[in-house]
Amino acid sequence: MSLRLHPKVHIQKLTIGSENAPLLVLDNCIEDPERMVERAVSKSFVDGGRFYPGIRARAPLQYKQFLLEQLSGLLVDYFQLGGMRLSLSMCHYSMITKPAQQLEWIQRIPHIDTVQSTSLASIHYLFREPHGGTAFYRHRSTGYEVVNEGRRQDYFSTLQKEAADPKFTGGGYINGDTPFFEQVHAEEGLFNRMLIYRSNSLHSGSIGEDFVPDTDPRSGRLSINSFIDAK
Repeated sequence: MSLRLHPKVHIQKLTIGSENAPLLVLDNCIEDPERMVERAVSKSFVDGGRFYPGIRARAPLQYKQFLLEQLSGLLVDYFQLGGMRLSLSMCHYSMITKPAQQLEWIQRIPHIDTVQSTSLASIHYLFREPHGGTAFYRHRSTGYEVVNEGRRQDYFSTLQKEAADPKFTGGGYINGDTPFFEQVHAEEGLFNRMLIYRSNSLHSGSIGEDFVPDTDPRSGRLSINSFIDAK
C-alpha cells in the first residue's frame, strides 16, 4: 500500500490568533482515505495514557513515509525549518472514547505537546460523522497562545494556581470560551482533512456535550495523530 496526496488537495496556509501561529489545513488530503479507515479496523487499540482521553494504535509505515516524503517540502517552507531534518516521534491512529464525566482535570483544558518551536503536530480526520474538530486557545491570565521554553515556568506555575478554582475545568471537554481560556480559532473535523501546527500552540479537540464515545473505527472519532520533529 502506497499513499499519495490527492491530485485535488486544497491547501490553506493560515496564521491564527494575536500571536500569528502558523496553521496548515489540507482538505481532500490523500487518495483513497477509506483504505486507512479499513486498516484501522484490523488494529488492536490500547489505552492512550493519562493525557489522551481515548485509545491508540500504530499507524502503517506507509503513512509515516507519506508524511516525511510527500509533505516535507511544504512543512520546511511554511514552518521555516530550513536546513533541518524531519523525523516522527509519534504516528498513531487515535480515537477519543472517554466519557466527559470521567476526564482528569488535565484532559479538560487546552494543552501543548512540547515547548519546542521546531516540533509540529498533525491530525488527520478519518470520520464522517459530526464528531468535532480542533480549536486553538489563549490563556487569559498570561495572554499566551504559544508556550515556548521561555514561557514554560510562568505558564505552568500559573496553571497550577488556577487549577484550585472549582470553575477552572468545567464539567467536561472544553469546547469554546471558558473563564480561563479564550478560543482564538477553530477548524471543523471533516473527513480527509489534515491540520498541521506547531506543537507549542495551545489546542484541544472540540468535543460537544452530545458526543457519544464509540470504539468502532468505522463510526467513531477516528484520526491519525503525529508528532513531526525537526533537528
